Amino acid sequence: MKPFLTFLLLLAVVSAIAQTKFVARPLAVPHQETPTLAIGSKAPDFRLPNYDGKFYALKDFAAAKVLVIVFTCTHCPTAQAYEDRIKKIVDDYKSKGVAVVAISPNSPNGLLLEELGYTDLNDDYDNMKIRAKEKQFNFPYLYDGDNEAVSIKYGPVATPHAYVFDNQRILRYNGRLDAVEKPSKGANAEDLRKAIDEVLAGKEVTTPTTKTFGCSIKWAWKTEYNEKNEKNWTSRPVTLEELDTEGIKKLVKNDDSDKLRLINVWATWCGPCVMEYPDFLDIHRMYGARDFEFVSVSADKLDKKEKALKFLKEKHSGVKNYIFKDEDIYKLIEAIDPKWNGALPYTLLVEPNGKVVYSIQGSIDNQKLKRMIVDHPKIGRYF
Repeated sequence: MKPFLTFLLLLAVVSAIAQTKFVARPLAVPHQETPTLAIGSKAPDFRLPNYDGKFYALKDFAAAKVLVIVFTCTHCPTAQAYEDRIKKIVDDYKSKGVAVVAISPNSPNGLLLEELGYTDLNDDYDNMKIRAKEKQFNFPYLYDGDNEAVSIKYGPVATPHAYVFDNQRILRYNGRLDAVEKPSKGANAEDLRKAIDEVLAGKEVTTPTTKTFGCSIKWAWKTEYNEKNEKNWTSRPVTLEELDTEGIKKLVKNDDSDKLRLINVWATWCGPCVMEYPDFLDIHRMYGARDFEFVSVSADKLDKKEKALKFLKEKHSGVKNYIFKDEDIYKLIEAIDPKWNGALPYTLLVEPNGKVVYSIQGSIDNQKLKRMIVDHPKIGRYF
């Protein structure tokens, strides 16, 4: 084949791959009833994208003697608590002809920032990919967040919610994995294992249905709180209090609260500060209902206080906002962190005893910072 024709063929292949790459587009979905699939029902068909971009359909598991479908998600603390148990199910049963697939039923449109207090990730497709790779999932983790068409047919109640189908793809069990949420309690998905074992043995499932506990499904039509929630946030009063050197030292010492405190030093004239500031507010909204708070410190000159306050109001910064009142900016630098050379932005994460567990000069790594917060002993991923 001539080089030019070879080039054209390769170009066509690359173009075809690019065109088939899945791009998530969460849609508005009209309200509808979502009854849980009844025992004895056939498994509804599906074709959904995995976190790696590959599509899976019901027929792809045709060889399995038992098919387990677990509706789970990325953000939910209960779902996170069961991830390792799902992986262990896969390892223990793959030689017995059992296939396991997870489906995320949640629409990103139905999830609020304030519901992300136990995670560093939301339920969109890109964040599913991050979680699956971090946890090294050994099972397909499929996305149904665009229109939830598959999840509506199955009717999961909460995440996680497990379904066990026999070799004819008849539903034999649906419900919880086990009765103990926290991983440290030693539970091993006993309810799910018992159902799988009984189906493999050709027996009737002793307890075909159990109640599920976890986060409610984020159906796309459940957006009535979104507007109310945003209104509540944007209506919070925004103030800018003056703070001297001793006040800054006390802020960093953090002996006046029992919260993990995130401090960001910024200024209106600092481009990176202005660009990343909304990320800090999102972080506060995620973890602010827990033992966490975000505090902003403006390094603007005091005669620019109104300009700084205007910016904060535009960003709806309804948190503790301070502006350094002394003329000597080097006093601010020393009070914040003697190791800081003064370039903005500057960010600290401080424990209640004043121990600095994270500091960075320059823009934050948003994902890294959120992970550090949620994995801190003061916060944590589980109830």
